[in-house]
Amino acid sequence: MTTGGAKRPPTLAAYAGKGFELVAAILGFSLVGYWLGGKFGDASLGTAIGAVLGIVGGMYNLIRLSLKASRPTQVSPEDLDK
Repeated sequence: MTTGGAKRPPTLAAYAGKGFELVAAILGFSLVGYWLGGKFGDASLGTAIGAVLGIVGGMYNLIRLSLKASRPTQVSPEDLDK
């Protein structure tokens, strides 16, 4: 139990989960692209477009989270007195 609203740093498992999010985005968009491509007559084109969208979206999320994790944490003056 944390006191004073202090945040705990993310664990290795939390960072590993971000890699799974990237893979899930690529697979999810690829499957949706395959399904839409099949409905409109060209499944390979739909899969390719879906995979590209998944890569772009997944990388955007991964980079955003990496930049957030690399920021230095702000320490309050009360924490320095302890």
